[in-house]
Amino acid sequence: MKSFHSFLIILTLLITLLGCKADKTETIDVINWDSAQKYYIDNIDLASKYLDSLKTEGLKGKNTKHYFTLAREAFKKAEPFASYLNPEVGHRANGPALPVYKEDTGKILKPIGLQKIEESIYEQETSVTDFNQEIYVTQGLFAILKENMQNRALTPQRFFIATHQQLLRIVSLGMSGFDTPVSHLGIKESAISLKSLQNVYNKTIKASIVKKNKSLDDAFNNSILKANNYINQHQDFDTFDRFTFTRDYLNPITRHWVSIRKTADIWKPTNTEPFNFDAPTFFESNSFNLNYFTPTTNRNPSDKQIALGEKLFFDTQLSANNSMACVTCHSPALGYADAMVVNLDNNGKPLQRNTPTLINSAFQKSFFWDGRSETMIEQISSVFLNDKEFNTNVHTFSKAILQDSTYITLFKEAYGQVPKNNTNVIKALSAYISTLNGFDSKFDKNIRGELDNFTDEETLGYNLFMGKALCATCHFMPLTSGTVPPFFTETEKEVIGVPKTAQNKNLDDDSGFYYKYKEALHKGMFKTPTVRNVAITGPYMHNGVYTTLEEVLNFYNLGGGGGLGFDLDHQTLPFDNLNLTETEQQAIIAYLKTLTDVPDTY
Repeated sequence: MKSFHSFLIILTLLITLLGCKADKTETIDVINWDSAQKYYIDNIDLASKYLDSLKTEGLKGKNTKHYFTLAREAFKKAEPFASYLNPEVGHRANGPALPVYKEDTGKILKPIGLQKIEESIYEQETSVTDFNQEIYVTQGLFAILKENMQNRALTPQRFFIATHQQLLRIVSLGMSGFDTPVSHLGIKESAISLKSLQNVYNKTIKASIVKKNKSLDDAFNNSILKANNYINQHQDFDTFDRFTFTRDYLNPITRHWVSIRKTADIWKPTNTEPFNFDAPTFFESNSFNLNYFTPTTNRNPSDKQIALGEKLFFDTQLSANNSMACVTCHSPALGYADAMVVNLDNNGKPLQRNTPTLINSAFQKSFFWDGRSETMIEQISSVFLNDKEFNTNVHTFSKAILQDSTYITLFKEAYGQVPKNNTNVIKALSAYISTLNGFDSKFDKNIRGELDNFTDEETLGYNLFMGKALCATCHFMPLTSGTVPPFFTETEKEVIGVPKTAQNKNLDDDSGFYYKYKEALHKGMFKTPTVRNVAITGPYMHNGVYTTLEEVLNFYNLGGGGGLGFDLDHQTLPFDNLNLTETEQQAIIAYLKTLTDVPDTY
């Protein structure tokens, strides 16, 4: 009897344990990715249908702008997944209304997409036939995006990367007016994007987050509600306080989103994207993944390789006549620039162009003012080969360097041997230069909320930079360079009509990127540099024509070269006067000065 009683107890325990195990199995969350995928597809369909209504309404119809607005809003809801799957088509569908040169065919493609339709509607300088063609082509782009979304499943990786990209679009493209340069719908559309993120979150991982951390779910939803309430109350493009919105409303959302991704624990971030997905905002010192921007042959350099590169950076024996080192043109004391209009070559004669800063130069996809090198490795190699600069053969290692015997040890520790050519010398230099990054400026610390000492003038300057002055439509936040978010696969080049002298009387005769294809579209085209550290890295422009930021602001305020009266068929700046007051120009300069952050040597 006693043994039977024991058996019953054991049996009861087994049933209980099995029941618990079964309960655990039943509580495994099933995420409905199909529902979210359908949401994206339905909205790209809806965007196309609104374009049908737009075509019916006509170029000058009573409801033309209304249907255009609805088409854009539907596209913004589909954009994260659509553009993630096909970045090129997504960018054409919602990219700048500028012609595109196809390098493989030499053909120039006419501007297309939503921004071209916007331009036609708001400026009324397009024929009805061309307007209808613009709609037809844009619908074709939407069809391609829809097919991609139908054929490729929404997965945790695609979802989290696409969402990260869309959040950056708000920071860099939506609020700056890049997305909607004529209608200025970007502020309102930022709220659309945030609400859409919330909708997709609710359809997918919300139940799991509520179960694991209900307070996180509450905080996330509350942060989106607060952000959208702020936008709804402040929709004027020129007066919208982007600084306050980003610091107090958008940054909390990105912080919560990082926590949500970690709590969901269904995807581990990859190292193949531009972002550090664990950075709580886009304004951290490590928000971007340096490896993404680095040539594959030189990723993850060792401390020994970087230290070797630093020593080589200051060594004049890299040049054939021992007259030049990297530091000759890139002095740490001058923000890794040189404070000269143009520096001198190895014979003491003026070089062609102004020296740009090296700080944050690693976060580019083209180098030199004319963009002729695609990687930093190529750029440094060109300096070695240039008969006006180092004038040494990349394939021949100069034994003169080894007169400093410490190099023997450094090379062996860094690369296992003393080199026979300059390949590892160039790699070491690239590794060192890639550490010269500064994202801890007064601005960064204030926008992150670590400091609260931004003045009213500096805040106004940032808001003007991001809005009325149109600076951030070329100098994209937060890098402030022409490397285009959110994919960062290219660094933009622009035709702005820089004058030959500060008197602004004649156009500079340097043709820039035109050298490569001899295409008129590229005449006078130069890479858009970063404006971080700009307060200490003058003179400015590719030819060093302006010595003060006041002169630079005046140039842009007048409408660039076109505004100065130069004959520029392909200027990429608007010719219109920006109508910035003297007070506003000084505010922008005050903001630019907050971007100073010179890194310590390694």
